[in-house]
Amino acid sequence: MAALFYRVCGRWCSSRCLGAGINVETRTRSPGRLLRAPAGLLSSSGRPRTLHGGAEHTEAAGPLEVDLRRLEGEDDGIVEVQMCRLKARNALGHVFVSQMMELVCSLAHEPSARVVVFRSLVPGVFCAGADLKERAVMSNAEADLFVHGLRSLMTHIALLPMPTIAAMDGVALGGGLELALACDLRVVCCHRPSRIRSVTESRRAACSAQMGLIETTRGLLPGAGGSQRLPRAVGVTLAKELIFTGKRVGGQTALEMGLVNRAVGQNQAGDAAYREALSLAREILPQAPVAVRMAKEAINRGVEVDMSSAMAIERMCYARVRRLPKQRRLLALSFLNPPLLGLPGHPHTGPTGGHGSLHGEESPSLHWRMNSE
Repeated sequence: MAALFYRVCGRWCSSRCLGAGINVETRTRSPGRLLRAPAGLLSSSGRPRTLHGGAEHTEAAGPLEVDLRRLEGEDDGIVEVQMCRLKARNALGHVFVSQMMELVCSLAHEPSARVVVFRSLVPGVFCAGADLKERAVMSNAEADLFVHGLRSLMTHIALLPMPTIAAMDGVALGGGLELALACDLRVVCCHRPSRIRSVTESRRAACSAQMGLIETTRGLLPGAGGSQRLPRAVGVTLAKELIFTGKRVGGQTALEMGLVNRAVGQNQAGDAAYREALSLAREILPQAPVAVRMAKEAINRGVEVDMSSAMAIERMCYARVRRLPKQRRLLALSFLNPPLLGLPGHPHTGPTGGHGSLHGEESPSLHWRMNSE
């Protein structure tokens, strides 16, 4: 039982980033808000510098294809993973995957990150899938190693302890959809046509989400978790149909089949899914962070085993949350004064007594909960 508890609640060490078939040492940086240097600030080579979390980045150091942005103020705790490989439509190439792995590994051990939103800064595209130009020049051994690393990246995303949301403001094909499937929640934009098609509406249609595991149309099959995560999301028979046919679906269809959580009409700026994902993140943000993380752990681990084992996992996750002093204080507060937490009423308030028990005294069970470990 102790071994099972450790497997459920133990922290994933950073060594998992090693041996994944991906180089995570492309550059050293301190993730933070993306800050642009003044116009006159140049590197020794004459190239403009970008200040990233206090560390400088030049074009000579390699292109920045994945970045982190930490929101501030009321949104403190929300972190954005921004995909910005413009020319290749966020295709999953070596540099892109390496930078993404570096950021994901850093987030795995960051308690201040409460919700992570994966979004694209490339208009009309979430992620176009594998970089076929890079794949074409790989040997079979190199391709196998790269796919292994890609699969490892999706696993690391799925294992992030905090909730993750994919904001899909455009195309997500092949590995791009596999990336979204590795997230806990998915929000997409969809095109809702009117009778008169304007130029603005045409642009919105171009930025609407289209998604699918299209590998069979290329003589392959999903190799980064799609063949396993899609059936868990939409059911086995529907997943088989989508994979066998390589079919692409729009946002509204994806919502109806349970592939995504929310679908919104695209706006003129082309970021409707991102805005909705941000709204969803704000709904999660006020909740107790450890409780949310343990709920995710209980769900993710529970669906992999039989019901009896799943209930044991839930019990251990619940026990870990219950031992937190703050949770005991919240429990006492809700018991003694429900209006403070917005609760509709008090289960032990009646004509014969006050708060805490039927006799106006502190409940023995509450006293036990407050003082036991």
